[in-house]
Amino acid sequence: MSIRRVGSGARMSQAVIHGNTAYLAGCVAREPDSKDVAAQTKDILEQIDATLAQAGSDKSKLLSATIWLSDISTFDQMNKVWDGWVSQGNTPARATVEAKLAAPRFKVEIGVIAAI
Repeated sequence: MSIRRVGSGARMSQAVIHGNTAYLAGCVAREPDSKDVAAQTKDILEQIDATLAQAGSDKSKLLSATIWLSDISTFDQMNKVWDGWVSQGNTPARATVEAKLAAPRFKVEIGVIAAI
């Protein structure tokens, strides 16, 4: 099977497509310093929508999602944005965990896998 990459750089790709599956890299907010958890989540989900489109997929085809929060007490704030975005009836398998992220300014990181 062929492998196609989206947004490839020296260190990583934004997505790797193998067969009928798109594996997206974990995504963090752009300009996170001025954004709370809800705003960072919204920004990330917009980026995921764009990357899924480049990969030939969309959020209705999500298979799984992993969400990392720097502070699990912000779970409800993140979920309010997630619940408004996720395709109802097509919700993915999902895990949400508290983790130390790459830099303190990042409050949320989301990675997804989707069918094509």
